[in-house]
Amino acid sequence: MDRAVIEPSAKRTEALSSFRLAEKDKAMTTLALVDDDENIVASLKMFFEAEGYQVRTYHDGESALPALTESPPDIAILDVKMPKMDGMELLRRLRQTSELPVIFLTSKDEEIDEVIGFNIGADDFVRKPCSNRLLAERVKAVLRRARGGVAGPEEGDSKPIVRGKLVLDPNRHACTWDGKTVRLTVTEFLILQALASRPGYVKSRDQLMDAAYDDQIYVDDRTIDSHIKRLRKKFREVTDEFDAIETLYGVGYRYTE
Repeated sequence: MDRAVIEPSAKRTEALSSFRLAEKDKAMTTLALVDDDENIVASLKMFFEAEGYQVRTYHDGESALPALTESPPDIAILDVKMPKMDGMELLRRLRQTSELPVIFLTSKDEEIDEVIGFNIGADDFVRKPCSNRLLAERVKAVLRRARGGVAGPEEGDSKPIVRGKLVLDPNRHACTWDGKTVRLTVTEFLILQALASRPGYVKSRDQLMDAAYDDQIYVDDRTIDSHIKRLRKKFREVTDEFDAIETLYGVGYRYTE
């Protein structure tokens, strides 16, 4: 019987002092708002510009799609329910070519929306109505994850992780398998990084949630299963023989070389 090596649960000790972006980072950060409610768009645009972001606005998914594809911002906030093309369909199409960080705004109180959204690659959900400050903190949290945490190049780059045919470069958010690029969302990258950093060690769903999400973001543990499923699918598009992520039912997942 295979004895799984279970890594001790890590405490959430990372300081939340990284809540705010440095002024120099915000000045370079472009945020796209896509919502058919003109009042919400106007209010958020004014707020985020005052915070130092460059803000682009769109009122439906159809007009936003080419703009976000041809000139991607650093992060996008999408309303779920919009005319012409809703937020879910917009994200589905974006994910065909882009791993742009995305936060959904939703007025619906249905868990299925979040399940579907996370399955197609959303990074976070915020329910309307919400405070501008709360939304801003969620934006900062997703950007931190996309940029590999709070440490910048001046504080020391993270070394690439090499595991057989897998190469993960946290500094460039780059992933390759046998020299071929595998496009991963922020969450997928962080989950794979957590697994590949300790080959052979089992990570529970809770541990993977700790690695992929900030303390203030709460998701169902089955969301991790959805991310693992998407990870496997992406690697199998590169090679049918990919089996490096192993499931240990009732325990968690581990990376095997």
